[in-house]
Amino acid sequence: MEEEKEEKRGFKVIDKRISAQEGDQKEETKEEPKEEKAAQEEKSQKKEELPPLPEATFSTFIYSLSTSALVHLGEIPEPATQKMAKNLPLAQQTIDILGILQEKTKGNLTQEEENLLNSLLYDLRMRYVKETA
Repeated sequence: MEEEKEEKRGFKVIDKRISAQEGDQKEETKEEPKEEKAAQEEKSQKKEELPPLPEATFSTFIYSLSTSALVHLGEIPEPATQKMAKNLPLAQQTIDILGILQEKTKGNLTQEEENLLNSLLYDLRMRYVKETA
């Protein structure tokens, strides 16, 4: 009952100035840096746990693209989610990109790189045909 009396007697003042709103936002964000620090620490710990990346070479680039094609063909699980999913248009696009690389790098690759690219492309194309037939 006292609250009803206070509502009838008085009024409520709300500060709508920009500086007052900014002050409220600053108060709300005071806790975020603590959360951000925890997230950054967790990321740095994960970085320490990850194995080192392989040297960036033409062969590792080709392996990366072929692995991506295998993921899209549903042959291996997606690394982030560990789920198997087929996406044949993306698989075809990745295989086509490898074909373009084969064409554009003709005569500029070592014998090992050329053999790798040829064998990976052949294998991926056969797997794609098997999936679409």
